[in-house]
Amino acid sequence: MKKPSVVAVKLLVLFLVLFMADRVAAADRLTPIAKDIYAYVDTKGSTAKNSFGVNAGVIIGRDGIVVVDTMVSAKEAKRLIRDIQAVSRKPIKYVINTHYHLDHSFGNSEFAKLGAVIIAQENAGKAMANSAQETLKNVKELGLTPEEMQGTAVAYPVMTYGDKMTIEVGGQQIELIHARHSHTDGDTLVYLPGRKVLFTGDILFTNYHPFLGEGNIEEWVKELDDIKAMDVEKIIPGHGPLSGKNDLEDMKKYLILFDQKARELASGSDDLPKIVAAIQKDLPQRPEGAWLIGASIQAKYLKKR
Repeated sequence: MKKPSVVAVKLLVLFLVLFMADRVAAADRLTPIAKDIYAYVDTKGSTAKNSFGVNAGVIIGRDGIVVVDTMVSAKEAKRLIRDIQAVSRKPIKYVINTHYHLDHSFGNSEFAKLGAVIIAQENAGKAMANSAQETLKNVKELGLTPEEMQGTAVAYPVMTYGDKMTIEVGGQQIELIHARHSHTDGDTLVYLPGRKVLFTGDILFTNYHPFLGEGNIEEWVKELDDIKAMDVEKIIPGHGPLSGKNDLEDMKKYLILFDQKARELASGSDDLPKIVAAIQKDLPQRPEGAWLIGASIQAKYLKKR
């Protein structure tokens, strides 16, 4: 048998080094949260190009994978799939949408192509059915270009639930809990009691200004208190870094303050830039998502004008 040349060996070694470096780099994009649990967390410089800094989760069981949220587009979903395959080649069996907003669900179709069953709370399923196609037609208004959204198609949940649902994938028990009307009326908490890990979706924003446009502030505050009472050690918010119970309290204070100030300011003016400038003087500093302050005020406090 002819021995390989020195050049060929060197090329093979270089290929392997680059291949492994790529796999390591890809794996590094998913932060290990607990054994066989990963997530995108703490995206900096959030824009439409990186799914507005949305977090996504990966739960690996003995015989398959569960994904929590799917990013804003087919392109972003493919990135997530590549990163998942860098840590596990097991089949992706389920996708859980924590709610219907596009940054959490418009990557669904890429996972449906892989045979994943898409699950959401029934209100989220209805909201997606009522709005997703129209939202997809108007993504330019959110700063998304046709190139960024190329290949994106709406894939709806094929399984919905009411109050609670439990799924198990190879030893990973996952509880889906319909939260109070918080960020939306179809929010899902994804809880792994055996690992004391919780994915909150957009019930919690950490270091990000939240969107309050569809929120019920009173119920949202109660939900944050309910979560604080849960046996949880690691919390993956909808946007922001890996969080804990102190972040729940910070979010609660933010909501109460925002609601109080927004009501006061909107009662005397419909000048959105003026209201935003005034409320920013009182809100705690958060490095990401400041554009959502105005969007929240317009949608929730000025919507009837």
